[in-house]
Amino acid sequence: MALLEIENLNTYYGHVQALKGISLTVDEGEIVTLIGANGAGKSTTLRTISGLLRPREGRVVFQGQELNAVPAHEIVYRGISQAPEGRAVFATLTTNENLNMGAYSLGGDKEVIEENRRRVFKLFPRLEERRNQIAGTLSGGEQQMLAIGRALMARPKILMLDEPSLGLAPMLVKAIFQTIREINEQGVTILLVEQNARAALKLADKGYVLETGNIVLEGTAEELMGDERVRKAYLGEQ
Repeated sequence: MALLEIENLNTYYGHVQALKGISLTVDEGEIVTLIGANGAGKSTTLRTISGLLRPREGRVVFQGQELNAVPAHEIVYRGISQAPEGRAVFATLTTNENLNMGAYSLGGDKEVIEENRRRVFKLFPRLEERRNQIAGTLSGGEQQMLAIGRALMARPKILMLDEPSLGLAPMLVKAIFQTIREINEQGVTILLVEQNARAALKLADKGYVLETGNIVLEGTAEELMGDERVRKAYLGEQ
């Protein structure tokens, strides 16, 4: 059984259909990537999984249990965390306070929260240096580290990352992707939305290509890297 299963998902914004019957699976321990152009439905997929949007048809199944009617905060309790596009840090709170916000599902267990904080600081030493700094004054790269660290504070089984490389310098992009690999090696399953298709496919085990709310291609990362349509449309090759 897959850790996460999406079956025939149809999600709308008002009368506009954003997802058109997509199905995908994420197995435990995998890195799975969703690639596609702006407006393809990648972020909508993550928002539907996390309960911020509700599908009109189809099912989201996690560890064998359907999540369609489960409130978003309960989905975090069950083991799915998201670092959203644009980072969405709490700009007026400190780094530490942002991390505490990510740990609300742990019920105030100070020992576990501090253990999680130490894990985050080990992944992102810069955040420990900036632990008392107001998050809105952090650099873009530091805010991205904080968004990922905040999501990790809940001890997720699946970490969903929405455009983690957006707006970052190439060296920072490389560092962020190395850290994503390290998080996965620590036992966290990853569902990655990323416009940098080459970097995402180099990292992932398998991937899905979305176009206007439909999955048009799927396969192992190696298969997608070798697919002529992917190479032309997303890897910039002629």
